[in-house]
Amino acid sequence: MIVFGLEGTAWNLSAALVDERGVLYEKSATYVPAKGGIHPREAAQHHAEHMAKVVGDVLAHSRESGLRPDAIAFSQGPGLGPCLRTVATAARVLSQRFSVPLLGVNHCVAHIEVGKWQSGARDPAVIYVSGANSQVLALRQGRYRIFGETLDISIGNAIDKFARSVGLSHPGGPKVEELALKANRYIPLPYTVKGMDLSFSGLSTAATEAAKKHDLADVCYSLQETAFAMLVEVTERAMAHAEKKETMLVGGVGANKRLGEMLNTMCLERGARFYLPPRKFMGDNGSMIAYTGLLMHKSGRQTPIEESGVRPNYRTDDVAVTWA
Repeated sequence: MIVFGLEGTAWNLSAALVDERGVLYEKSATYVPAKGGIHPREAAQHHAEHMAKVVGDVLAHSRESGLRPDAIAFSQGPGLGPCLRTVATAARVLSQRFSVPLLGVNHCVAHIEVGKWQSGARDPAVIYVSGANSQVLALRQGRYRIFGETLDISIGNAIDKFARSVGLSHPGGPKVEELALKANRYIPLPYTVKGMDLSFSGLSTAATEAAKKHDLADVCYSLQETAFAMLVEVTERAMAHAEKKETMLVGGVGANKRLGEMLNTMCLERGARFYLPPRKFMGDNGSMIAYTGLLMHKSGRQTPIEESGVRPNYRTDDVAVTWA
């Protein structure tokens, strides 16, 4: 079975072909704003302008290789409405052109499924951290249940917001990580865990204020250590509650080596295993949409055209995991 996947929830427009053995081909085009954060309409315009090239390259490879997709999968949500609509329109056209089923994929679930596929994790507690999302999840009774999540902004958003405030260029996360390696001391910052949920907005603001008085490298280090300790705490408690012996880190912020180190240390102390997918699968990519679509298609799922409207607030725990 071969599935064509199309991702475009925010920054990255990406198309891919996958089968059950691996990724056959992938092509991407990333929106980079001239300044500041993401602008939804500009990102959607970027996706529209690059759609023909990205999709065309993947389809050209498909023809040259004698491959034909058995289904078209697309990121139905969550994400930025203008971007989602651009991608959904293209996916509907492709589904009708090839006369194959359409599959609306939850973007967050796709991060989890591609992570399991590529890392070898079987039944992990999942920590999903990106520019827009921060959740700790585990599969229970046919759904990825959210054990804890951010109450305001995501960890990725918090770090990028801080980075912009101190003049670091986009993307801010790698710049903060690099500076943190040069730090000499820890500066106390707000540590906000409420039950199993987290808050990063006040932490980001406090870090911005601290940067006016302290060495920037020390503030970057302190921001990371505080935020990541919060995430590890909630993940460990979710593992205990759900009785999981594995933890897997997914999402764009998961590329931060320090966060991976802290989670691995926690797992070693618990006698558990830590899983980290290859870096190329951490950020948004078409392969994760295609692979999750493949799992859905094999389990008998498809999305009728009349049900293919985008869902900007599509919750991870709204998805029935019929393929598990």
